[in-house]
Amino acid sequence: MSDKILVTGGCGYIGSHVVRQLSEAGHQVVVYDNLSTGFRDALVNGEELIQADLADHDSLQEVFRQHRFSTVLHFAAAIVAPESVLQPLKYYGNNSRNTLALLEACVRFGVQRFIFSSTAAVYGLPAGGSASEESPQAPINPYGSSKLISEWMLRDVAAAHDLQYVALRYFNVAGADPQARMGQRTPEATHLIKVACQAALGQRSQVAIYGTDYPTPDGTGIRDYIHIEDLAAAHLSALQYLREGGASTAMNVGYGRGSSVREVLAMVKQVSGVGFKVVEEGRRPGDPACLIAQAEKIGRLTGWQPRYPHLQTIVADAWRWESSLAASKR
Repeated sequence: MSDKILVTGGCGYIGSHVVRQLSEAGHQVVVYDNLSTGFRDALVNGEELIQADLADHDSLQEVFRQHRFSTVLHFAAAIVAPESVLQPLKYYGNNSRNTLALLEACVRFGVQRFIFSSTAAVYGLPAGGSASEESPQAPINPYGSSKLISEWMLRDVAAAHDLQYVALRYFNVAGADPQARMGQRTPEATHLIKVACQAALGQRSQVAIYGTDYPTPDGTGIRDYIHIEDLAAAHLSALQYLREGGASTAMNVGYGRGSSVREVLAMVKQVSGVGFKVVEEGRRPGDPACLIAQAEKIGRLTGWQPRYPHLQTIVADAWRWESSLAASKR
């Protein structure tokens, strides 16, 4: 039997890929999105869209009353770590307070399963640049803190009510649907691979490297980049895990190896065949030198295995998407 699933933020970059995979797997999906950063046409299988904000409690309660969801997947959030340093209240409002409202509705209407879009930013600056689920959670920016507060709420709600959850702690999500049906579309995006592809297409005059004096082999930050299709599939694996009675938990989602900013830029130049200007700037606030997943747990508990684990594949799919997006605007 398929679940009736509510997906908040389902018109955004990550949410839309998960919605597509859920629909393809036969689940009945309702999307709740205010379209502040998402796109209605990212719902490629005709899923029902409720255009509303999580801060609109009347709309939220009415959607739950009408549909009686068994499962909620929660993506709606503000996600730019450097911005969160400058606008902390935006992040505690959008991320923590709105999660509270959503959890109140889940408890009131008897939702059984909850999958939360969390982040490796909850770890802050992990020792050695690598984090397991047992690593200390010590965020260094309001974005990470706002997500950790939501995890704490989930933990306590699950202890008090009949609700099981998985918090998926993403590392650096990148790439696009291999068929170029959907990808990153947020204006003024800060994702490195997208920015570099746009530079290769002539849409940006340059790409900035923020920090060249990190204690890493080439001085630039290292991140664990994960293909969006693999990340989306992790949500379906987590859902199956909960449906089979799995205990509430947090799981990292990454590949366990990192690429530096310079390595990513070199790969974009290689895949696109285009050179572009790169400038070196100072470090941004809230950026760790290295952040790599220890991600054995999700494979052990759910059987999830990546299908697209190579940086070249991630970049190639992102390049195909950005090229098609550029062509559609001509």
